[in-house]
Amino acid sequence: MTSDIETRISIFHQKTIRKVIHKNEWWFVIEDVVLALIDSNDPKQYIQRMKLRDPELAKGYVQFVHTLPIKTSGGSQKMICANTEGIFRIIQSIPSAKAEPFKRWLAKVGYERVQEIEDPELATKRTRALYKAKGYPDDWIEKRMRGIAIREELTDEWKKRGAKQYSDYEILTAEISKATFGITPGQYKKLKGLKRENLRDHMNDFELIFTMLGERSTTEIHKQEESLGLPKLKSDAQRGGRVAGIAKKQLEKELGHTIVSNSNYLKKKIK
Repeated sequence: MTSDIETRISIFHQKTIRKVIHKNEWWFVIEDVVLALIDSNDPKQYIQRMKLRDPELAKGYVQFVHTLPIKTSGGSQKMICANTEGIFRIIQSIPSAKAEPFKRWLAKVGYERVQEIEDPELATKRTRALYKAKGYPDDWIEKRMRGIAIREELTDEWKKRGAKQYSDYEILTAEISKATFGITPGQYKKLKGLKRENLRDHMNDFELIFTMLGERSTTEIHKQEESLGLPKLKSDAQRGGRVAGIAKKQLEKELGHTIVSNSNYLKKKIK
């Protein structure tokens, strides 16, 4: 399991529900949940009115919510989230016919997370199945899954060696990306026209390969030099990214075109 907080997207009745893993359980963006259950486009106002209607909810609200970094189209933003128990409590205050199916869906998500903690291979199988259902070919899925494993190993090293905050991971990731591709992940997403989507889910084979090379090189440099502290980790990230960047430039010279692509990989494959 990755050491940093990673935003995931779930769909409930065509509504986007963002969630992150925090303390080994799913935490859901409260505004997303409320928006999926009400006939209004202003979840913030609805939540305030809901707390006025339900004094007990208002009294305990701060005890079961947590502010967590969520990836949005404008970058990482702090948003109010609640775990499964907290979301169930909020749903109790929403007089909506949509609430009961959501409760069953939420219970299923929570149960699957418990299964994944007990058997991590289940998480891998479900991820593979999800990519397959979205239309990705098997060879791309293999690269993506390998990239996930390499990323997890890297973030584990970062955590052990002094990177503690979510912002630390963002800084280090950006250094690798700049040295490899010449742009940060945020700039890369804009280039591809992405908003909430995961950047790596829209990379082609070469983009994934060079991302893996940069991150795997960085991990090895950390281990070999027994690096500690954010400044040293940042220097290592730049070096690891340069390894991939040099290889990328050599390939571009041989092919006669750039590897960095503004195409959306999945949409390109479906057409």
